[in-house]
This record gives sequence, C-alpha cells and structure tokens, in this order.
Amino acid sequence: MSPEDFDRLQALVATRTGNRLRRDRLNLAEHRLGPVARRAGFDSVEAMLAALWSKPVASLAWEIIECLLNGETWFRRDRAAFRVMTEELLPALAQARRGRTLRIWSAGCSTGQEAWSLAMAALDLKLEVEVLGSDLNRMALERAHQAAYTGFEIQRGLSAAAMVRWFHPQGDLWTAADSLKRVVRFERTNLVDPTEADPDDRFDVIFCRHVLTDMEPAARALVLEGLERRLVDDGCLFLGPDESLNGDSLAFRPVSGRRGLHVKSPGFLQRAA
Repeated sequence: MSPEDFDRLQALVATRTGNRLRRDRLNLAEHRLGPVARRAGFDSVEAMLAALWSKPVASLAWEIIECLLNGETWFRRDRAAFRVMTEELLPALAQARRGRTLRIWSAGCSTGQEAWSLAMAALDLKLEVEVLGSDLNRMALERAHQAAYTGFEIQRGLSAAAMVRWFHPQGDLWTAADSLKRVVRFERTNLVDPTEADPDDRFDVIFCRHVLTDMEPAARALVLEGLERRLVDDGCLFLGPDESLNGDSLAFRPVSGRRGLHVKSPGFLQRAA
C-alpha cells in the first residue's frame, strides 16, 4: 500500500467514524485489507483501493472501514469496573428504580462479550434487565448475534463456574444460554452520527470503554454529547480506566476513587433544566 493510499484511508476513516488511523498501523491495515480485497474479487489491496478512489461504492467503503477499526474485547474486561457495577451500582439502581427494568447499553460492543458480561452481572443479582450491545462493525455484530465463542474466548475473562453456568458446549464452541439471550439485543450504530440515535431511548448505565481513545477531539465531543442524551439524569457512564474527558465535554464528571466511572455534572443538569 502506498503512503498516498494510506493518507486517503486515514481521511475516509476519520470522516465516517471520527477515528484516527495511526501511521504506525500501515502494515496492520494492509494485512487486514487483504481478505476484504479477495472477497470483493480484487487481485490486490492496491487494486481494490484504486477502484474505490475512482468510483466510490458505499458498501465496499464501509467494509474497508470496519476491518480497520480496533475490535479487541473479552469477557469482564477491566474487572474493577465490573466489581463497582456488581457490588455498588446495580444494587443502588435496583433500589432506586423500585422494580423497574434496568436498561444498560454497551456502546462499541464489538463481538458482544461486554454485553453478555453486563447481562450476567445483573442476572446474578436476580434483577430485571435489558442490555443493548451496539457497534459499527457488521461482522463483529454477526458474531455477537450468534453468541458462540471458542474455548479460548470464553476462558478469557470467565471463571469455570461462570462458563458452565451461562454457556453451553456446542461442538467446538460455547453458546450463550437462553436466559442470557432473552435480555440482550444487538444493533448497528455509528456513535458519531446523531441522526441514528433516538433521544427517547434512554439508559440507566452506559458502558463506552476503549472507544474514545482513537477518536479525533471533535468526534469525541460529538459522541459524549450523544451519550449524555441517552443517559438518564441519575445514570452512570463507564469509560475505560485510562480514558478521560480531557475537556471534551462538560456534561460529565468523574467519580472519585472509581476509575472510569462518570456521572452527569450538577452544573450541566442545572443548565439543562
């Protein structure tokens, strides 16, 4: 792949998703684009990109973009966040909601492990819950819908007890139990496209972790604005433990002693009122 092609890819990814495609990922990008080129019937990545630049095709552009995004995830990633969620937040929210179904959103769920982990945490406490997992990557969402994972993927984050309680062996894979599938749904969402969001579809807890790190500042602000609209006023937002707002939004403030946990800022709520 030529430097010029990579520059154009950077612009394409940034425009459509707000993500930065760093130059040190050029070799990784070319490796990931190889299978896309073969599926699309091209002899090489260069030929595919040349065709895209000369006559843009939306479906091919999105397939290219999606394969370049970082989709790494695993069950109960960042265990401290799940401890806070299970031991403090979920019991408090359940009491405050007085039996109403809790709504949780895993924004940027990739292949689904976070969404399933959140459902397990709530069901372990015998709570009524709805979990939405959303992502931009269609192939990742297809895997999330299938709810089937390899032994390596299952053991990456789950104890043996949790594995056999919530998943069933099916050939070489482990498939989510029906009790999990009943409370989790998945949909494709572009977080930087405000027209896709329903402002009336609001959540008690939003997990949006390891999503903002690779985004341009303007895109981060846009995403946080959208998350604020979708979060109830007394709800909680989880970012990654090493992610901070960096002045991108005045809507949230971090919770002291709880890395990654944010709530709406009092000043913002007063202005919103």
